[in-house]
Amino acid sequence: MGNVIAVDSISKLVTDARKEIQGARSSAELDQLETKILGKRSLLAMAHRELGELDLEQRKEHGRQLHEARQAIEKIIEDKRADVSKREREQRLIAERVDLSEVITDEVRSTIGRGKLHVVTQTCDTLVDVFVGMGFVVEEGPEAETDWYNFEALNMPPAHPARSMWDTFYLELGEPESVVLRTHTSPVQIRLMEEAARKSSLPIHAVMPGRCYRTETPDARHLAVFHQIEGLVVDEAITFGDLAGTIETFTRAYFGDGIHSRLRPSYFPFTEPSAEFEITCTICRGDGCRTCSGTGWIELGGCGLVDPAVFDAVGIDSEEWSGFAFGFGIDRCAQMHYQIADMRSLTENDLRFMRRF
Repeated sequence: MGNVIAVDSISKLVTDARKEIQGARSSAELDQLETKILGKRSLLAMAHRELGELDLEQRKEHGRQLHEARQAIEKIIEDKRADVSKREREQRLIAERVDLSEVITDEVRSTIGRGKLHVVTQTCDTLVDVFVGMGFVVEEGPEAETDWYNFEALNMPPAHPARSMWDTFYLELGEPESVVLRTHTSPVQIRLMEEAARKSSLPIHAVMPGRCYRTETPDARHLAVFHQIEGLVVDEAITFGDLAGTIETFTRAYFGDGIHSRLRPSYFPFTEPSAEFEITCTICRGDGCRTCSGTGWIELGGCGLVDPAVFDAVGIDSEEWSGFAFGFGIDRCAQMHYQIADMRSLTENDLRFMRRF
């Protein structure tokens, strides 16, 4: 049999390997043992190479024994590696642990500023409180939307010229349909009306705050990533007067009695008739300044009665139900409420600015 490991010695080889492997204390040590026991220069590898010296029957039996020995040793190494890795991870977690029980002295505390909510988040929370006080409920929806929810269900089919009003970030183009970062929170209205039509749970009185995206060039009044809050009312016998009254009620409740709203005729594909609503510029109080372009008024958002085509898209009978929708920028609201001259200040993370609120 030459130098080939004897069959009765293979079991001893496995036993010896087990003892060595069980004594390993680290992954690095285990790697070295694996190379020694199973590598190209190991006794097992040499025995495999010398099988050709045996006759056929001996070669089969001896080869089977060597194969089983290798499998047994590999299983021992695998089990040991799992144990070593677990122990090493526990030791690493202990070493990297942060002692949260540490007592902060008054001296240290005096040098640390307490964190607080961003001014836009504060504004959103206040707006929601105002609308909840007016009888609205709060709804939310996804920021990545299909083309159907963001455009088509809102009366903007493919190639509709109104789509140029929204400079859109596309996540996915093509079949079965495109996916976009929502350009407004109006898709939440579509989802809400679909569900209400399916469950026969009309009427609807809801507001929908959230983040939106457009390929805008940032300036004093615009950001590429901004926040909107939209309102939707679907009920019986809703009129434009209900819409105007709701906006004025909100304006005075949020900005104070000295600030008023006005509506100007406009166009939106999902409302008819449509209007843009403006409020008295809170920076110049109507006298005219850079922020309001000298007009004394600042545009806050758009509104209008829900177009019957939108009701048709979501399965609501426009002969029985009517409604209005409005939407405006939360960032713009923060700008007006806190008299912030340039909206870009909201995203610059200047601590001198953030600490004002």
